[in-house]
Amino acid sequence: MSTTFKLDTSTSRANPTPQPMKRLTVPMIRSHKSDGKTREPLVMLTAYTARQAQLLDAHCDLLLVGDSLGQVIYGLPSTIPVTLEMMSNHAAAVVRGSYHSVVVVDMPFGSYEQSPQQAFESAAKLLKESGAAAVKLEGGAQMADTIAFLNQRGIPVMGHVGLTPQAVNVLGGYAARGRSDAEAEKIFNDAKSLDEAGAFAIVLEGVLEPIAIKTTGAVSCPTIGIGASAQCDGQVLVTDDMLGMFERVPRFVKKYENIAETIEKTVARYAEEVRARTFPTQDQTYQQKR
Repeated sequence: MSTTFKLDTSTSRANPTPQPMKRLTVPMIRSHKSDGKTREPLVMLTAYTARQAQLLDAHCDLLLVGDSLGQVIYGLPSTIPVTLEMMSNHAAAVVRGSYHSVVVVDMPFGSYEQSPQQAFESAAKLLKESGAAAVKLEGGAQMADTIAFLNQRGIPVMGHVGLTPQAVNVLGGYAARGRSDAEAEKIFNDAKSLDEAGAFAIVLEGVLEPIAIKTTGAVSCPTIGIGASAQCDGQVLVTDDMLGMFERVPRFVKKYENIAETIEKTVARYAEEVRARTFPTQDQTYQQKR
């Protein structure tokens, strides 16, 4: 038995409750790919809150507490200003709201690049404070030693190559990567280096499809595509993008719903009823008992 937190939707409170151990593990995710093949693609989405995690959990293998929360939750212009405290707090909420998925938390910009020791201290803080199972960091071959260092100290790491949003100031924007032969070769070699260093999975973001397919076939760990290829070993999207919470989304996003429009129409109805004094009605107010 393990103790997790179940969100009581009637009170919006997270209450400790004993549950049988059913959560997926990092080794289970890693073993999804065997002999270069994945029996079934892995499903990953971003999550930032307990309630969001609760709704996504049953359908996902992994929940990523992405530093994309900088834009999605905080309205920041990029992921660069995101802090360890932000990531830790939101990751803890996602862990409390989930039961089945492996929770992976992004390491924010500036928290791991200086040295493997810095990365260990930051990753240990994130996992201890949140209860997440693994961390994700961006970067290619230059991060291989850091990934190996963390693995040797009990911290599972998901890699991330191709379009790396934390390097947007160097890359000069969010354009697809791998259009030149040199860049394509670098992405391939970067992924190979992270795989050999012990990454249990690698995100391939915004890379040309032939590169994604070639890389997926060359690494032993699962690849998770985002703007890459359906031939990757899994897929991830920013949940708010695929639900249609924003008008403008990257080309690689499929809007499965238009939740923003539903919310706006619902709020407009509420505002209209408040101004007309038709809400609340007797059904939503407390009357003297007779």
